[in-house]
Amino acid sequence: MATHTPKNILITGAAGFIASHVANRLIRNYPDYKIVVLDKLDYCSNLKNLIPSKSSPNFKFVKGDIASADLVNYLLITESIDTIMHFAAQTHVDNSFGNSFEFTKNNIYGTHVLLEACKVTGQIKRFIHVSTDEVYGETDEDAVVGNHEASQLLPTNPYSATKAGAEMLVMAYGRSYGLPVITTRGNNVYGPNQFPEKLIPKFILLAMQGKVLPIHGDGSNVRSYLYCEDVAEAFELILHKGEVGHVYNIGTKKERRVIDVATDICRLFSIDPETNIKFVENRPFNDQRYFLDDQKLKVLGWSERTTWEEGLKKTMDWYINNPNWWGDVSGALLPHPRMLMMPGGMERHFDGSEEENSATYVSNTNTRMVVPPTKNLGSSQKPPLKFLIYGRTGWIGGLLGKLCEKQGIPYEYGKGRLEDRSSLVADIQNVKPTHIFNAAGVTGRPNVDWCESHKTETIRVNVAGTLTLADVSREHDLLMINYATGCIFEYDEAHPEGSGIGFKEEDTPNFHGSFYSKTKAMVEELLKEYDNVCTLRVRMPISSDLSNPRNFITKISRYNKVVNIPNSMTILDELLPISIEMAKRNLRGIWNFTNPGAVSHNEILEMYRDYIDPNFKWANFTLDEQAKVIVAARSNNEMDASKLKSEFPELLSIKESLIKNVFEPNKKSA
Repeated sequence: MATHTPKNILITGAAGFIASHVANRLIRNYPDYKIVVLDKLDYCSNLKNLIPSKSSPNFKFVKGDIASADLVNYLLITESIDTIMHFAAQTHVDNSFGNSFEFTKNNIYGTHVLLEACKVTGQIKRFIHVSTDEVYGETDEDAVVGNHEASQLLPTNPYSATKAGAEMLVMAYGRSYGLPVITTRGNNVYGPNQFPEKLIPKFILLAMQGKVLPIHGDGSNVRSYLYCEDVAEAFELILHKGEVGHVYNIGTKKERRVIDVATDICRLFSIDPETNIKFVENRPFNDQRYFLDDQKLKVLGWSERTTWEEGLKKTMDWYINNPNWWGDVSGALLPHPRMLMMPGGMERHFDGSEEENSATYVSNTNTRMVVPPTKNLGSSQKPPLKFLIYGRTGWIGGLLGKLCEKQGIPYEYGKGRLEDRSSLVADIQNVKPTHIFNAAGVTGRPNVDWCESHKTETIRVNVAGTLTLADVSREHDLLMINYATGCIFEYDEAHPEGSGIGFKEEDTPNFHGSFYSKTKAMVEELLKEYDNVCTLRVRMPISSDLSNPRNFITKISRYNKVVNIPNSMTILDELLPISIEMAKRNLRGIWNFTNPGAVSHNEILEMYRDYIDPNFKWANFTLDEQAKVIVAARSNNEMDASKLKSEFPELLSIKESLIKNVFEPNKKSA
């Protein structure tokens, strides 16, 4: 049996009826759980429903709409939410006939926003979606077996259709993105705190006022009713022991006709059913019966505790003791109510006071409230630059930080690991960058041979990590400068060595000699689908710091023997500042990020001898000889840098740049 122990739970719609009972139960029974309630306080919500929890240290209330992606993302990250119990919905069928678009907006779009936030943050361990028995549609009157969890969904009204649509999204996100979803489908629930548009509280309040009880049609429609505390216990069990990917019916086999419910309430009030019940026009489509198979949840360990008689008496006593809980609800007590579902309609506070059309919520209690930072939309000025850099311990990443300091550009290094989506989202939320720079990646320790025996680690960073960062950046509308490699090509018939014909940006990689290069070519191809990425193909990087062991010149000057093949190379002293300028210009796509032309190993070492060490000597060996001392083959090629040269005409050729930026600054005086 699956077990789940949440830490921080977001419960949507928990100022409403069922969710408030669940929230109060969890806050009471699990003081170590932090419960964050998100509710927009629609007409059927009431903060007083959460009075039992208002002074608890593990309770926080946030007024807001699940349709606000910014708010939902903000809450998931800042509150470290690992579990969502999604109750928020428009649920009254009568309203759905007259205001069906509002149901689509709340029930489908709102659910979609939540799911997308879960996908983006990547931190959710359980997403419990609360649906309804009405998605199954009408059950045959003579059926002896109820709808089981795999039964076909055949909704018959706009409300149940939107709930079925939301279920499809939940299922899709579970399948497509691996979101750990659980869906519940419940019978009718009754008990204290329920808004009196629903049958039982409506009939109780009408009976209290000495008014007749209106029944749609002939009252033969059959429903199953569960007491709210029993349902809250079911959700407590599903939260902790429910299997991911499963659906659970929360139901009872004890059915009652609507006429019988009205008769039982009349008897509780000692009034004559014959004179206090009237039959009114039926609603457009009134399902005759909903009947559930409740066996699966019973196997999990749940059973109904409260008898109908006991639950109805408790409910009646509560409404008698709290007649003004909802204020003026005369509109809800009509035979065919149409409650106005307007944002910010009527807010009921913990103390019972009301505010009409209030734009903001201010509690006079000690309830803690989170308000997300608002975006300043009034200014047309571009925001100042701020870079978020990944690869702090790497060579290029370290140089980028120094360049930012030199240019006065604010920057921070990412704390998250590339393969951990939620940590990347947290970085972006905390840093609020204008651009992302990815200089992180596995190149090998000390060289690419390492990747041959550490393939999964190489994939994790170079492929999965880079794609995750690109995707998260795109979700936040951020340009990502991605330092890639040109070591994905090798000389061929169309690009012969020494011909000056270089590989262009659109050419297909043809070098597969090392696993490192395979992963880099693979991720480059996938990144083409991201319009927010600027891919810079770096080759054999060189800088003026000749003491750095990662510097290509430093490497080959320490080898016993070197091959002698011309290659394109990247002079970091010249090109890294250009990459910052490319970010400022919002350039995208693939760029060969090398100085124009090619230079051979021997030509570089000759410069090294002439400028640095007159006594320096070296020996060459052939590619065949080299192959005997390396594990993975090495890429040799010339890149066509004309695209970069066109954008930055001042760009020096490789040999000019080597002299100006590397050897002249390091020249030893005679």
